[in-house]
Amino acid sequence: MTCHGSDIAMDIMDAIRARRSIRNFQERPVEEEKLLAVLEAGRLAPSAKNMQDWRFIVVRDEATRQRLAQAARDQQFVALAPVVIAACGTSDLVMTCGQPAYAIDVAIAVDHMTLAAASLDLGTCWVGAFYEDKVREILGVPQGIRIVALLPLGYPAEQPHPRPRKDLDEVLVWEHW
Repeated sequence: MTCHGSDIAMDIMDAIRARRSIRNFQERPVEEEKLLAVLEAGRLAPSAKNMQDWRFIVVRDEATRQRLAQAARDQQFVALAPVVIAACGTSDLVMTCGQPAYAIDVAIAVDHMTLAAASLDLGTCWVGAFYEDKVREILGVPQGIRIVALLPLGYPAEQPHPRPRKDLDEVLVWEHW
């Protein structure tokens, strides 16, 4: 395995099927090589106008993780993960479709990271239930930068069953609504 993730352990469909929201982590640290591979997956994500309008804050300090858990509505599993990545958007571009680019760009990057993590036998949980102003203060994030998600990362201490998914014919239409 290189830090660029060129030797990812499973194929993409396996990672998609294996990914779960993990809320219980082992106390085992995440190896630097695996952490860098997860971050590289986010860096390689597509973005509007190729702006790459994201910044990722990697938090390993236990006291800071504890404060982030409090800012995330006291969700203690955030503090239990050995790493928390705060995914931030840096642009105010609104795309022609009316959507803010940073929100979609960061979402794609975080999704890339969740799949890379799953391929490396790491667990994540996309956290959007947090008070942005509190996280901003804890991490020193400047005004004008949006914090889109917190991503706890570590080795799972649980193996949740797959959540039910709708059948493809329930979410798909061809040609028009």
